[in-house]
Amino acid sequence: MAKLSSENQFFDLSDYGRNIANFFVKFLVNTPVTPIHVTLVFGFCGVIAIFSILNSYYILAAVLLILKSIIDAMDGELARLKQTPSYSGRYLDSVFDNILNFFILFAISIQVAAPWWVFLLPYFAIQLQGTLYNYYYVILRTNSVGGDSTSKIFETEVPIAFPYESQKVVNILFKIYLLLYKPYDRIVYFLDYSASTCRSFPNWFMTFVSMYGLGFQLLIIAVFLSLGLITWILPFLIGYSVFFFLLIGIRKIWLK
Repeated sequence: MAKLSSENQFFDLSDYGRNIANFFVKFLVNTPVTPIHVTLVFGFCGVIAIFSILNSYYILAAVLLILKSIIDAMDGELARLKQTPSYSGRYLDSVFDNILNFFILFAISIQVAAPWWVFLLPYFAIQLQGTLYNYYYVILRTNSVGGDSTSKIFETEVPIAFPYESQKVVNILFKIYLLLYKPYDRIVYFLDYSASTCRSFPNWFMTFVSMYGLGFQLLIIAVFLSLGLITWILPFLIGYSVFFFLLIGIRKIWLK
């Protein structure tokens, strides 16, 4: 199922696993498997990837990171096919992504004996990059399909849980989500607060922005790992932020 109207669909560099995910998710529609189960599987996959990095199994880690991205695309698609959108699933997915990003980079920093600040800078960088991608994407998605029941441009208050999920769980996950993401949301909003007034973004621009999507970030890490270039991952991710202000500048000057 498409998230965007046909005229707003763009080539998403971070969503390379979508077709594979859509193929396998069809086999889960008429089973007891829920989107939350799929989210837990991609979380487990990420944990194994971390242990693989720590034990120098870099090829295996690279495969697992790509597999994680594919599975990550399955939970939302399964929720749409089963017509069971979930706030708990939406927040759990984001919480897992943030925590796994932290420990993936932490494992890499241990392997290359990097100082703590060299580890924290790329972590901060990829979180900020991902926030910019999500910010523009959710704006486009909201305007394209007339609103999204689980993804919002601004997260300000606890949503009311769907009848088939626990309000208590939603409350807890929402608080964790805000703790992990609110600082980055505020930074991006401060830098480009007027973006939310745009009705649409050109497809070429969104393709450019999608290089900051989590799937593409993990693909970059996987490529470096598979080539045995683990020492280059952290400095590359820091330098990769050079496009951050360029994208904001393009949006503010030419895409009003």
